[in-house]
Amino acid sequence: MFFGITDFWAYAIGAFLIILLPGPNSLFVLTHAAAHGVRQGYRAACGVFVGDTVLMFLSAAGAASLLRSNPVLFTIVKYAGALYLAWIGLQMIRGAWKSWRAAPEVSEEPVTAAPSRSEPRPFRKALTISLLNPKAILFFVSFFVQFVDPGYPNPALTFVILGAVIQLFSFLYLTALIFGGTFLATQFRRRRRLGAGLTSGVGVVFLGFGAKLATASLG
Repeated sequence: MFFGITDFWAYAIGAFLIILLPGPNSLFVLTHAAAHGVRQGYRAACGVFVGDTVLMFLSAAGAASLLRSNPVLFTIVKYAGALYLAWIGLQMIRGAWKSWRAAPEVSEEPVTAAPSRSEPRPFRKALTISLLNPKAILFFVSFFVQFVDPGYPNPALTFVILGAVIQLFSFLYLTALIFGGTFLATQFRRRRRLGAGLTSGVGVVFLGFGAKLATASLG
């Protein structure tokens, strides 16, 4: 046993595989880095880190049990998150459509990564995406509890270690997405219509995330 963790390596492997699963957080970081560069990508990633940390703290504090015992509260949070994800998807599709109509097929303009002044702050947007997901709270507590020894005298330390492991994997994964996204963005900016088409596809995926969350249950 390692500081109250019943099977550290099983948890580490499981956390690594979970981080690799696609979701709205990682997709937002990828697309934002591709559109605005590495620095803005890390600002979005910081929003994800803070949001996940808050969710882990709420899980340890019993927020998941509160959602399970209060279906009305769960429904409110669920639909708020679904509407927000759908709104992001529609904004992406709208922006891609404007880019498709205004841009030539291939552009020789120099590539820039400066964010638009009208673009919402990535940290706040990523943080909101993370927090408006009650399924994430339920997932964190159902996953963590399998590896916590209830007899360990300092459970807070156990949760800190578990959280640090999953945040480390998240940092490495999002870093790969940020640099991979900015590399691919060079080609997308030179081929504006291709970039607009892919952005539309991402917007549709966000609409799918919203629909999936709207139909989520406590089971």
